[in-house]
Amino acid sequence: MNEFFEEAKKKLNDGLKTVNGQKQKVVAPAVHDALLDFCRQDAEFSQAVAQGGSFADCMDAVAKGVGKSISDLEAFRRAVQFFFPGADIRFKMEIDLCASVSGDPLRECSAEEDGAAKTQQTKIINLEDFF
Repeated sequence: MNEFFEEAKKKLNDGLKTVNGQKQKVVAPAVHDALLDFCRQDAEFSQAVAQGGSFADCMDAVAKGVGKSISDLEAFRRAVQFFFPGADIRFKMEIDLCASVSGDPLRECSAEEDGAAKTQQTKIINLEDFF
């Protein structure tokens, strides 16, 4: 881990208990977990969280202007930008067509169709391609 991770983790864990507001409380656990993961990934982001504003204020910023719903991706983006203005996040999803028969999501799988074995591979979809 990086030198600021434990401090950032404590701040986020303690801050989770101080969140007010219905919308904030709904998204706070998922945002908390995402921010912890981002802190594990990047020392500079950990430092920004450790030395930045409170988690409750972050959640207020996330909920600002939200109507009836907000996507996870947008909530995470707003939280990251609260602690590190100008930063953004990337989201990557993968489809595993053989998940029910494989413990390894990247393993090739074979399926019998009309007596002939067919090989299928995991398909990777980058959501940024749609923007």
